[in-house]
Amino acid sequence: MNGKSERNERVPYWKKIIYILTIGWIVIWIYRTVLTPIYPIISDYFGGASDAQLGHISSFYFLGYVCMQIPSGILVDRIGKKQILIPGFLLFGLGALIVGTAQTIGIVFLGSVLAGLGCGTYYGVAYSLTAEYVPVSKRSLATAVVNSGTAIGSGLGLVSSSYLVGTEKLPWQALIFTTILLILLAVLMFSRYIRMEKPKKYTAVKDELKIKEHHSVRQLFKPRMISAYILYFATLYTYYLIDTWLPNFLETEKGFAGTSVGLASSLVFFTAIPGALVFSRVADEMPKKKIQLIILLELLAAFVLFLTVTTTNQTVLVIGIMAYGFFGKLAVEPIIISWLGEGAPKGSVATMYGVFNFFGMSASVIVPSLTGKISDLTGTKLYAFYLAILIICIGTFLFYLINRFVKSKP
Repeated sequence: MNGKSERNERVPYWKKIIYILTIGWIVIWIYRTVLTPIYPIISDYFGGASDAQLGHISSFYFLGYVCMQIPSGILVDRIGKKQILIPGFLLFGLGALIVGTAQTIGIVFLGSVLAGLGCGTYYGVAYSLTAEYVPVSKRSLATAVVNSGTAIGSGLGLVSSSYLVGTEKLPWQALIFTTILLILLAVLMFSRYIRMEKPKKYTAVKDELKIKEHHSVRQLFKPRMISAYILYFATLYTYYLIDTWLPNFLETEKGFAGTSVGLASSLVFFTAIPGALVFSRVADEMPKKKIQLIILLELLAAFVLFLTVTTTNQTVLVIGIMAYGFFGKLAVEPIIISWLGEGAPKGSVATMYGVFNFFGMSASVIVPSLTGKISDLTGTKLYAFYLAILIICIGTFLFYLINRFVKSKP
């Protein structure tokens, strides 16, 4: 049935999905990064907020995001993708509106939580759509294309904020209101182009339903899945340290100023796009080597990040930022997602991705506030970067051990 409808369309539905989901990530990531280059301005606006309080802005957002992962995955599997996505994005817009109109830092925290809850519906929808409709032979590459929206949105958020707000051309609230407009346009696009799916029918026999659910839960915690959860936590811990604190680190500890802060920080995301496309293509062509490729990329990312934060040469630092983008989270994530999807429990794909993202994104709740606390206590964020490098090395080692020595059926 889906095949007939696709033949009647000029652009196959799975390709439309890729375009639409890429745009959705662009909007989400513009919001996520638009405040990070201007933390000093935000601090002054709210009467001298500390680094820990500024870190709370991201941590509260990600708290809402993480709390929504498993519930939204279950709801997507049971109710439908479009039925969850559109209300979620509207809640995202409401949270952004509260942030943009806030007069106290406490209200910013409230809006951040609501925005995070709204955005938390997106992950399970996005990757269950790609898992269901994108051909297997193109899945890693398609996931990389969708993920490129995170890189584009991050770059746009960082550059526009550091240029327009950092140079006092616009107040910081103006960019939040612009993001709200983009959120509404995204909702219209989802409404028009994503198909409405009928809620799944479940067996009327309760005992049989319980057996199926118990089996599905067991499937979600096979060694293969657990290894991915551990690795994803380690990967995202490093990534969200960079996402939330790299601009401030460059400005306060590495001598960057003005627009150069946003430009240098955005290089992580722009160089991630070719890295993701190249390595995802390699993964699709060598499907039996995905684990080895994942481990290689994680170790390379940890190595170049260490060189980046320890150098005193700005040119070497910029090259290191670009190298981390090429080898780091956005390059390895599509391969992990594709590899994980090969063993996903049938009928629980969105739930599986929700659990996976819950464990990974829990790092994003911890790292902004913890880094701010480390900075307040030690006077530098360098120790926070050392901690992140250690975490990614430990996570990669555990991922290797579990997949090397523990037998697990795909």
